[in-house]
Amino acid sequence: MSERPLHVLFLCTHNSARSILAEAILNHIGQGRFKAFSAGSHPHENQQPNPLGLQVLRQAGISTEGLHSKSWDEFGQPDAPRMDLVITVCDNAAGEVCPYWPGQPATAHWGYPDPSEVEGSGAQKLEAFRQTFLALHRRLALLVSLPAEKLERAMLQGTARDLGRS
Repeated sequence: MSERPLHVLFLCTHNSARSILAEAILNHIGQGRFKAFSAGSHPHENQQPNPLGLQVLRQAGISTEGLHSKSWDEFGQPDAPRMDLVITVCDNAAGEVCPYWPGQPATAHWGYPDPSEVEGSGAQKLEAFRQTFLALHRRLALLVSLPAEKLERAMLQGTARDLGRS
């Protein structure tokens, strides 16, 4: 692997819950080997990260500084960071036509239910975010623990897709 960290972009529809959680988790546990980003295919105007997601991250000791919702269009610009891996984390984004990503990064789909759509009490909604956080954390911990050769460009596509099945 090169000296540059592996750039990973997490995509979802609104970039307010799952993709934001994944970005923060990977940047926290990535040990400098990874640099995570997140974006949405259709974020609402003035979209902000879900407060329950931010609460769960803070409770886990993960920084929420700098997290903000953004469109995936930002990452198709000429001056955007070059991605090595693009992962959709919701069913909606998986079925959409993704923009062209410079450098043809590896892609994978890791589907998770949207915790922001859970009905119920505040405690039930918070628990949905905790469960999504834990599921993402388990899968990202597996990614982080992979040996360098599994993260080489030629292997990355298959490795990321295999993790999506675990």
